[in-house]
Amino acid sequence: MNESILKPLSAAVLRLFRPLVRILLRNGVSYRTFADFAKWVYVDVATKEFGIKGRKQSTSRVSVITGLSRKEVKRVRELPRPDDSASVESYNRAARVIAAWRREIDFLDVEGNPAPLPLEGLGSTFSELVKRYSGDMPVRAVLDELIRVGAVERLENGRVRLLVRAYVPESSEADKLHILGTDVAHLISTIEHNLKADPSGLLFQRKVAYDNLPNEVLPEFRELSAKRAQALLEKLDTWLAQRDRDVTPSVKGTGRNRAGLGIYYFEEPYIEEES
Repeated sequence: MNESILKPLSAAVLRLFRPLVRILLRNGVSYRTFADFAKWVYVDVATKEFGIKGRKQSTSRVSVITGLSRKEVKRVRELPRPDDSASVESYNRAARVIAAWRREIDFLDVEGNPAPLPLEGLGSTFSELVKRYSGDMPVRAVLDELIRVGAVERLENGRVRLLVRAYVPESSEADKLHILGTDVAHLISTIEHNLKADPSGLLFQRKVAYDNLPNEVLPEFRELSAKRAQALLEKLDTWLAQRDRDVTPSVKGTGRNRAGLGIYYFEEPYIEEES
């Protein structure tokens, strides 16, 4: 590899690995287990994305591309793929229910805010909301999950009131780790695309940051950024929902694509050079 590329790439990978390794060590994942994860992805990507058109990707070619021995490639191919489908489904269903509650006119009050909903009955009920936007998930299971994370509450009159603007799994480690896997992957995929794309095909990737801020400024900036970011995301959610064929079946068009916008907040003490 060209030395001018290897040095910044190595530095970037070290920065990327540092918070990831903290999470791995905190959850008891050894280097050997992590190495198997890395090998599995190397083999999978080399097999699916670096083949020769019209030819099956052989073990020998994967070995050459990845630097792993043929024996190791065969061993890694037999490893089970880690599965977090239960967490993915739970997170997606809860998020869809809350987003629809904020967005769909059937579940809003006269002022355009999420209305407190009767649990069951005719018309706009919590049960109807769940049936429309969480697939075949039992209504009680969705309600219990949203109560557990503090997203909704049961009122004395039996209605269900929404307390948050978005689903954030406060206590579920599995759901939080699912977010790690999806959100970080989306960001890196965007950066990877922009590294090879021509200027006309770049995807939006921006941030704003300053490095000499006093402690007293941070709470105000947290509140300001959260408020502005949430408002933007809700506006984009409404726009996308009107064009997604799962939410709006009348939408026509070809292909199937995933698109969105992610926003994250960060703060940390300034360190001249992290060792």
